[in-house]
Amino acid sequence: MQALQDALDRPLTTYYLLLGSVALLLTIGLIMVLSASSVQAFEQTGDSYSIVKRQLLWVLIGVPCAFIASRVADRWVRRLAYPAFSVSLLLLALTAVIGVSVNGNQNWLALGPVQIQPSEIAKLSLILWAAHIYANKERRLGSLHEMLVPVVPGMLLATVLVVVGRDLGTALVFFALLVGMLWVVGAPTRLFVLALSMVSVLAIGMAAIDTERLARITNFVDPFKDYHGTGWQPAHGLYAMASGGIFGEGIGASQQKWGSLPEAHTDFIFAVLGEELGLAGTLLVVGLFLVLAYAILRVARQTKDPFVRYTSFGIAVWLLGQMIINVGMVLALLPVIGIPLPLVSYGGSSLLPTLSALGLVIGFARREPAAKRALAQRRRARTKGLAARR
Repeated sequence: MQALQDALDRPLTTYYLLLGSVALLLTIGLIMVLSASSVQAFEQTGDSYSIVKRQLLWVLIGVPCAFIASRVADRWVRRLAYPAFSVSLLLLALTAVIGVSVNGNQNWLALGPVQIQPSEIAKLSLILWAAHIYANKERRLGSLHEMLVPVVPGMLLATVLVVVGRDLGTALVFFALLVGMLWVVGAPTRLFVLALSMVSVLAIGMAAIDTERLARITNFVDPFKDYHGTGWQPAHGLYAMASGGIFGEGIGASQQKWGSLPEAHTDFIFAVLGEELGLAGTLLVVGLFLVLAYAILRVARQTKDPFVRYTSFGIAVWLLGQMIINVGMVLALLPVIGIPLPLVSYGGSSLLPTLSALGLVIGFARREPAAKRALAQRRRARTKGLAARR
């Protein structure tokens, strides 16, 4: 136990936990996208690798984005907060008006030959914008008015624009971000009770006026009640999880990906993972997300910079909350609301903002005083070693 504590107390522990967990999740994601998408890719293009090739391309774009984000100074990130928030609102508004509808949700925007999902970009933009404002108000956050204005109206506006596009899942993630940011700045408990009540009423109202969404919500506890309708996807997700056992059927051996499980390489990739890697594989992935969240929260706890603290906490809420929602959907503990598994599910619109956000946190970890000194000492030692060899 003491050895573990000593390891956690080392100056570069947070930095390496972030790098290791992100690298492993990306690797597992590529393997699972290849396995889960191979059948659909062959049916559509004749090439079993066409979908995973696109995902690999997004990874090759996203990793340099994360590297650049890790090297950008905090003051430049803060200067981008308002422009990023404004652009995100504009893209969300355009999506609500002229967006492309996919699976009943109008949450895609066509930009020439490319389609993007602005709500994924907005998640990071909202966090940076709120963190920047709260950092500027650090000494005035004892006032409820200073906590609420302008962060709450701004984030609610973004949420409304998403709701107009019928994307209830992303709206819930936005709400989680808002609650998380209010909690970290010390908002009173009565505010959370009021917010939760309002959101519950709104969610029930939205479900009541949409028969498909209402069926998903009412049938998620027992997907077999409407097996050939709204229960088809969650039921086959449960089949996949149940057939995996402890160690799974093996990579590539999933039966559900052969047409029975819709969105096998996107929203329900965790089900294919459970079928092929079993309970051990699912616990590994959930454990890696917990390690990632723990490392991000270490950054938030150890820093003296309020912007770094609020940004890191917001990113932790985003990634951990989205993982919980996705896993809950697959296990039929939550309704199917179309939320991908970060770093694992297929999709560039989700992967690029996620990697950029994690790059920011890795940069925060690198710039911690103790970590900065340790990295500098390591560079000096490496330089001396090279000089001695000559």
